[in-house]
Amino acid sequence: MSMLTPYDEFPVHTTPYPVSYIPSTDYNWDEGYYFGLLNPDERIFFCTGFRINPNTDMIGGYALFNLAGVQRTFRFSRCWRQNYLLTVGPFSCEFIAPLETIRLALGANDSGIAFDFLWQGASRPHLEEHHSAELRGRRTTDQSRYSQAGTGTGTLSLGDKHWDVGSKGWVGVRDHSWGLYVERPPFAADPRWLPPRPANPNMRAMRFWVVFKAGELSGFYHMHEDSEGIQRKLDDVFGTPFGGGFCFGKDERTVQLSAGRQHIEFEPGTRILRRARVTLTDSDGGEWLQELEAAAPPWVIQTMGYTPGSWKDGGSFHSYHGSETLATEWDEFDFSRQPFDYTPYGAVGRNEPDTMRTGLSYREPIHGVEYLLRVRTTAPDGSLYEGAGQLELFINGPYRPYGFK
Repeated sequence: MSMLTPYDEFPVHTTPYPVSYIPSTDYNWDEGYYFGLLNPDERIFFCTGFRINPNTDMIGGYALFNLAGVQRTFRFSRCWRQNYLLTVGPFSCEFIAPLETIRLALGANDSGIAFDFLWQGASRPHLEEHHSAELRGRRTTDQSRYSQAGTGTGTLSLGDKHWDVGSKGWVGVRDHSWGLYVERPPFAADPRWLPPRPANPNMRAMRFWVVFKAGELSGFYHMHEDSEGIQRKLDDVFGTPFGGGFCFGKDERTVQLSAGRQHIEFEPGTRILRRARVTLTDSDGGEWLQELEAAAPPWVIQTMGYTPGSWKDGGSFHSYHGSETLATEWDEFDFSRQPFDYTPYGAVGRNEPDTMRTGLSYREPIHGVEYLLRVRTTAPDGSLYEGAGQLELFINGPYRPYGFK
């Protein structure tokens, strides 16, 4: 098995070893991509992506199609080091112009999901502040990530339905992350053999991550707050207090954001967002107002492959699924009514321990955390920009600003 990859041909090395050697033996070190195409008028959210886990020797990914809450997901996996190209069975990814134009395709498969499109950046990617976290002196997160808004050109299909993703109303979002991520069972130590986890006084209670595009304006920002609603450095997989920026076109002026605050309206009796008003301050003191409105029920991350039990054998896209060359499966759920009861594949039952330190619990009904948005942005000079985007909203445990306990 050769440790040389096609990427070793290029002058990109940062260690005296081939690229496939990584600086950690931790099973939770990985690298991967997420691409989304969305259209609020059609109530469609489509996303695809993959992650490579060198220490389990796996590459696995997904294609997820959510239409007004009905969610179909195709998952695929194989061993990585036998073929370093970014292809897994019918799926392929090609970087035509890095950071600008990527071709993504999915050929014939049992799920009925198919696509062939170019994902094109609307601006330069925004590199987030590097983030780290630790537990009892052990580094548990050490990760870089960039986010980018864009557009698509090509086709997307679900059964006998077809869409031109370059037509009016479609918007693209994406991110790329690499490094040591949060512990993900089944590749996590059994807590019976470790000292008790100390109480974490720096735990995140809310994550608010937005990528959007509205005409020539596009942007990204995120904020993370503790249970009191304070933005500060948190010892959590998502812990940067605040960051973000706006761009006008690919090579036009950029706006650096320095602060943000949100006011959220929830569906009664739930933590499900209905709409939000976000006030953002730029580095020159200008104030931007964003009005975010959910265009469909939030889609559900548990079918993608990140979490344990997202595959039918109880594993994830980091784990082996019975074939070194190709394993695939798909499912469909109606998530149009939320919250709903959910038990992951391979779970013993709803009363098993709080799902393996991922921040997800299935003891009570759950809801999605990924929102298809209509986005209305008012600039400091009064200019108005209307478009679409994605919000990732986690509210875990107590969060006093909205009375959550």
